[in-house]
Amino acid sequence: MNHNTPLSPRPLRHLFAVRRRVLTTAQLRARGVTAAGASEQCRPGGPWQQFLPGVFLLHAGPPTTEERLHAVLLFAARTPATAPATAIPVQPGAEEPHAPQPYTDALITGLAALTLYGFTSAPSLLSLDRIDVLVPRLRRLRSQGCARIVRTAALPAPSYVTGVPVAPVPRALADAVAELTDADAVRRLLTEAVRGGHCDPAAVVRELTQARLLSRPHVVGAVDSLLAEGRTVAEERLYRMVREHGLPEPVWNVDLRLPGGPHLGGLDAYWPDQAVALELDTRAPRQDEDALGSEYARKREHLERLGITVVHVTPKKLRDAIQQQATVVRTALMAANDREPAAYVVVLPR
Repeated sequence: MNHNTPLSPRPLRHLFAVRRRVLTTAQLRARGVTAAGASEQCRPGGPWQQFLPGVFLLHAGPPTTEERLHAVLLFAARTPATAPATAIPVQPGAEEPHAPQPYTDALITGLAALTLYGFTSAPSLLSLDRIDVLVPRLRRLRSQGCARIVRTAALPAPSYVTGVPVAPVPRALADAVAELTDADAVRRLLTEAVRGGHCDPAAVVRELTQARLLSRPHVVGAVDSLLAEGRTVAEERLYRMVREHGLPEPVWNVDLRLPGGPHLGGLDAYWPDQAVALELDTRAPRQDEDALGSEYARKREHLERLGITVVHVTPKKLRDAIQQQATVVRTALMAANDREPAAYVVVLPR
């Protein structure tokens, strides 16, 4: 591999090989290399180079993408030395006496994380001047070189991509969007997150809200597109659930009214013979969530007083547990025979 080779999925043993070429001052000291010795190796024309403060590349050429990621994590993480304190020779190709310890208190985030997740709308790692790394807020670190420090009150549980600890997609998106001013770029990233099944819109909007990014006009426009995209994807999964799990065909996207009376509300699916209604909850966690939640609850209570069973489904449930949701609907349909007949309602196209 040379420095122009893009990052591709590899087994963890490849990352271990990368770690043998990127070491911290503490790790070198554990191998018997003093600070003066490391500086001597990094002299002009020497075999090593100091890539970031306290982080050394054990070769003179440009770093690979894997080495850049590993160096940024070593710079930001609390990582113990990976060898005993006895002096041993340090060679780029030498075998480690022990498996490397995991990184602690540092995750790749932002555009670099999205690239690792496979986002086609994110730039390549080679094209990124800086790599975002997420650390706890109280860590005393400053951005240096290609490492940009991003702080958080509570570090989320990491995902691992090619052995690299990465922030969850919603958090990585928020950190990426915080640095972007191009509305089209923001829209492409958010749309791909939902269309590609990486996460649901509510999780993204929650992170954007916590990051106080929804006051930016180009982000608000992208979020509106995201919510529309999320609803479209959820509706497609709902249609597939009915077809693939043998449920009777409902009437789709209807309004219910009492004869000559008030409007009862819109529904995504309704089975008139069984008086079972299904509603997709695609609310985003915004400031008006309480008001919307109360509206949902009032509609549900009103329908159930009329003898109509309401099944409440979220896009996340349809994505992660579609068979379970089909079972819930089937159970509600089967239970119709054991209930009192529902009130007569008028079903109209929405």
